[in-house]
Amino acid sequence: MKIKSSLKSLKLRHRACRIVRRKGRVYIINKVDPRYKAKQG
Repeated sequence: MKIKSSLKSLKLRHRACRIVRRKGRVYIINKVDPRYKAKQG
């Protein structure tokens, strides 16, 4: 999982990327290709 301060550019890397907010953190999840996972912080 990548850890970035801003996820806006990472969302555009793959068509199936979704931005999800969980417990005050922002994640990018991708069910099609899980190597694109990312967390903000």
